Amino acid sequence: MEVKDSIDDIPVQDPPGEEYSATDLTWTKFGTTEHHVDDVALIPYARVDAFISGECSNAECPTRFHIERGRKREKGSLKEYKSDEYLQYRLYWCSFGPENYGEGGSILPSRRYRLNTRNRAARPQSMRGCTCHFAVKRLYARPSVALIIYHERRHINKSGFICHGPLDRDAIGPGAKKIPYICGEIQQQTMSLIYLGIPEENVLQTHIEGVQRYCGSNAKVNSLASQYVQKLGMIIKRSTHELDLDDQASIRMWVEKNRKLVFFYQDSTEMDPFILGIQTEWQLQQMIRFGHQSLLASDSSFGISKLKYPLYTLLAFDSRQHALPVAWVITRTIAKQDVTKWMKALADRVRAVDSGFKIGGFIVDDPASEIDPIRDVFCCPVLFSLWRIRRSWHKNVVKKCSNIEVQQELFKRVGKIMDGVWSKADYMDALEELFQDFVDQTTFMQYFKACWVPKIEMWLATIRSFPLAGQESCCAIEGYHVKLKLKIYDDSHLGALQRVDWLVHKLTTELHSGYWLDLYADESGSFPAVKEEYISSTSWHRALQIADDAVAFDDKEHLFAKVVSQKDGSHTHIVWNPGSEFALCDCSWSMQGNLCKHIIKVNMMCRHRKEYQPALSYQSFEHVLLNLWRKPMDDSFSLDQSMAWARQMQEKIQRLVELTTSGDIAKVTKNLPLKWVCKRGRTFVGRPADGALALPPTSKIDAQKSAARKKNRKRKRLSRIRGSS
Repeated sequence: MEVKDSIDDIPVQDPPGEEYSATDLTWTKFGTTEHHVDDVALIPYARVDAFISGECSNAECPTRFHIERGRKREKGSLKEYKSDEYLQYRLYWCSFGPENYGEGGSILPSRRYRLNTRNRAARPQSMRGCTCHFAVKRLYARPSVALIIYHERRHINKSGFICHGPLDRDAIGPGAKKIPYICGEIQQQTMSLIYLGIPEENVLQTHIEGVQRYCGSNAKVNSLASQYVQKLGMIIKRSTHELDLDDQASIRMWVEKNRKLVFFYQDSTEMDPFILGIQTEWQLQQMIRFGHQSLLASDSSFGISKLKYPLYTLLAFDSRQHALPVAWVITRTIAKQDVTKWMKALADRVRAVDSGFKIGGFIVDDPASEIDPIRDVFCCPVLFSLWRIRRSWHKNVVKKCSNIEVQQELFKRVGKIMDGVWSKADYMDALEELFQDFVDQTTFMQYFKACWVPKIEMWLATIRSFPLAGQESCCAIEGYHVKLKLKIYDDSHLGALQRVDWLVHKLTTELHSGYWLDLYADESGSFPAVKEEYISSTSWHRALQIADDAVAFDDKEHLFAKVVSQKDGSHTHIVWNPGSEFALCDCSWSMQGNLCKHIIKVNMMCRHRKEYQPALSYQSFEHVLLNLWRKPMDDSFSLDQSMAWARQMQEKIQRLVELTTSGDIAKVTKNLPLKWVCKRGRTFVGRPADGALALPPTSKIDAQKSAARKKNRKRKRLSRIRGSS
């Protein structure tokens, strides 16, 4: 067949019908000195979607095509151009590739026998290494015409074998050739229900309802969906975390098979510590959705004494201010250079999807955490949370002191160490008084002196240096921590705590599926019971259900408050040291070391009473603003900057108060200042918006002009070479 070097000689084809495929077109070999020879065809740009739909409906290999890459140019950006230059370029790839997650059954490094790990179920969304792909160019010279370049028309893998569809020999199982298409949302929903232990009949009913939205209702679809649910349940039950007897080799194999879930991996060597960063596609979406211009938080050292490597969780807060895990990092290192590595890799991954991603603040919970990487990578303010130190002191006071009255007074006294952090009082005096007054509580004092006295100064210095996060965020982080603890420290898995592959398996299956279903139920309303449990999963939201008249205060000495039980109206719970973050309640949830709803409710009401001290977060914020206000008058730059920050913060607080107290949000938004912004396209990564006033430096402009001149000279040389040939 003749190879053409110009598309001007190729006719535009417009087959009849709503959809058409590659078999309806006449293909021409096209190639130049710069490009390989490929099959091409010209079609109207308005009918590109009809072509893609026809290719998806291929009877031999039904599939979906996704956009693997894309580029775009502005009209008029090229002064000289060839006939095949693009205005818009998109590379479409079969959704069974390009990755191959179906490889398995090979001889493992530490085994002498063959382990059959291949998934035999026919699942259309499985990645099987399909190489079928084509490109669509909207021509620069003729925007109404599209050039289709088919690089590989066959649905085969790198070995040349058909890898999906009815002709795929590995698609074994009843109805594998006719199984209905199941999108990722339906599959994730079904998996989540199975992981949560929902009865199979209920899972099947929900699954069929989802499939019928795509395939309609008929007996054949229902039968195949039933088989699919049974197979998926069997696969989940038989799945194992142990890909190899050696834990390190097992993790390497998991990383190799799940590259899309790994944003950073560093194997353990003599020079480098082990680091594994995990983020699913769903977590990436939630990080962009809830993290942009909002807060991120960390649960930094889960399992530090029980797991082989501690777990660091990055959390975002959803629309209900619940903490969602948006990334997991498994490592023991807290060195600055190591934290910078994985944090930069995570930020790069997010900004590759949304170049404008920026967070409003980052909450840390450990004074030993490296702050510089957070400021360098995310360029945001850093806040500090007291939830970890409060929970640790609370649990050990309850555990190591048997008398309830001693618990109340002791917890109040250790809390006073924090209450006086911004006063001129010396914390050592408070410690000495604590040791003298509770000298008989030897068990707790031994624990406190061994674990906290050596590092109490570091904690207090950090609290003075950073603004404190509010109690609502503390409740959300603690709610995630409690749920994680219940999942990880299950009695049936205690023998596997020293294996990293087991932890990875647990996170990416049960925990991930649970949070996916929680958010899905909350936003879609599909599972009312799951939604109700999710809403009430934090003490803050449970406290909002308590009526104000159910709380009675001690108006004489202000030592305690009483809260009527919601379950039994004849029973009341007593909250000691009301108004303080270190309050103590006699309910069973508080006696387990948790921040209960009764304490939260009492503290909410104390904020409106002058006889109780303000929250520590408020005192911290007040301390920061006063420090800004006290800048020396002769330092005009620092003073102007401080006044601008204070003014900006005052306006934000004022707007927040108006939104919180107003019954009609429309009245508030009507008074907000109008802001004109430039809409930035996804392809303008790294380029300033049209309305930007900032100009590049002169040296940068000169460099760009020089590069443009070199590019033009190269094009002229190429045109002379073609003309002479």
